[in-house]
Amino acid sequence: MLRARFPDDHRYPRDITDLVPVTATAVTDPSWLTAQLAATARRYRLDRRAAVGVLWWYSASSVLLGPPAESAVRGGPAADPALDAMTLYLHPDGRVLDATSARTVPADELGPRLAEALATAVGAVAAASGARERALWAIATDSLANRVLWAGGPASVAAELAATGPMPVPRYVSVHGTRVVRRASCCLIYEAPGERKCVSCPRQHPSERRLRLEAQLGGTTR
Repeated sequence: MLRARFPDDHRYPRDITDLVPVTATAVTDPSWLTAQLAATARRYRLDRRAAVGVLWWYSASSVLLGPPAESAVRGGPAADPALDAMTLYLHPDGRVLDATSARTVPADELGPRLAEALATAVGAVAAASGARERALWAIATDSLANRVLWAGGPASVAAELAATGPMPVPRYVSVHGTRVVRRASCCLIYEAPGERKCVSCPRQHPSERRLRLEAQLGGTTR
């Protein structure tokens, strides 16, 4: 069983036994997904339906892509990203915090199977929230790029996986020798009361983004 892993962060429990397991096919269940979006709307006090869908998918896609991205970096048999192979683990408040894949597939099948799973999930989230599919695919690209980065993989792994679906090419930038994702998507968190744009948000002037990244990581951006 291949599990998603996050960088060390107290927000993400290391023990999944206290989380609620749900098959990833639940994403295609309108009732389940509507409840997830409603919980997200309450948590962030967001009114705009499309923004809620984008924000939920920003978090959920990162978790969903963990096992397949890490297996691609590792090499050998890959974690099957098919929704019926994946289990999502939910916090009692509804947040998707972890994922596992119950089976493996040959490495050369990973890209097409990943594209198929993402297309199904993106279509479901778009239908439930009104978010544009193009925006959701861009979020999937950034989630994939981050998961490959966290697993210590090269940019070429993310690019190869993205090439099998309608995702933008994953991009990276070096900040003081630290590789970070040059995001193609915005999670829209700044629409929530009291929140601001993320440090790496693409919806800010490039010079502001560069200065904020440098302030966080030090050095200069190239």
